[in-house]
Amino acid sequence: MSKPIVGVIGTSDTMERRFPIQFVGEKNLRAVCDVANALPLMFAGLPHVTDIGSLLNAVDGVLLTGARANVHPTFFNVEPNEKHEPYDEDRDQVALELTRACVAKGTPVFGVCRGIQEMNVAFGGTLHPEIRELPGRMNHRAPRLENGDVHPDPVVVFADRHEVNFVTGGVFANLYGTEQIHVNSLHGQGIEEPGERVVVEGVAEDSTIEAIRIDGASGFALGVQWHAEYDPQTNPINRVLFERFGDALRAEH
Repeated sequence: MSKPIVGVIGTSDTMERRFPIQFVGEKNLRAVCDVANALPLMFAGLPHVTDIGSLLNAVDGVLLTGARANVHPTFFNVEPNEKHEPYDEDRDQVALELTRACVAKGTPVFGVCRGIQEMNVAFGGTLHPEIRELPGRMNHRAPRLENGDVHPDPVVVFADRHEVNFVTGGVFANLYGTEQIHVNSLHGQGIEEPGERVVVEGVAEDSTIEAIRIDGASGFALGVQWHAEYDPQTNPINRVLFERFGDALRAEH
């Protein structure tokens, strides 16, 4: 029996400082393959390349991955600021339209890190470019050395950093069988105001939104702020998300 197919969104970058490319982190591909038991296929985060209708006719689900670039603030009516660059407006256009199309069609969609932010903006929510600047918030960015460089050891970078507390009786609490888990944290931008159909399912101890679902979605439509793709092969917290995503894919396949 053939495996379900997951479209994994590409991110813009430049190779050798001159060649524009689209790329997907290998961890995302392996998480889909190893844990969701599906075939990952990258599609371009470029609106002039990716036709949403054709894409959804070809895949059984969509993974919106994390990325370095912030969602462009004009998509939620805020003026851009160069200190919050880089942006990836091409990916924004694809991801926002695609999120709404997935929910409308019932196609499973799973948002991770930037992906949860895209899902929120797609339904009218807003983001803050630096969550750590809000009163009472912790620094959710990756650990750094004294010289300012990101710590070179991925075990340190992706270590559990804070709690996530789930809504009693919510989708995530039922998924995990508990109302509290511990997760990694590697983001600056984060959800400020939830969108119209965005239901907050989990928050960190500093009230940062960490888990959402889309209200009224007939298919899997969940997002998490932490990097669940990093180690679902060995981490039961992250494994359960990709397993349930895989279950939803097979129901569509």
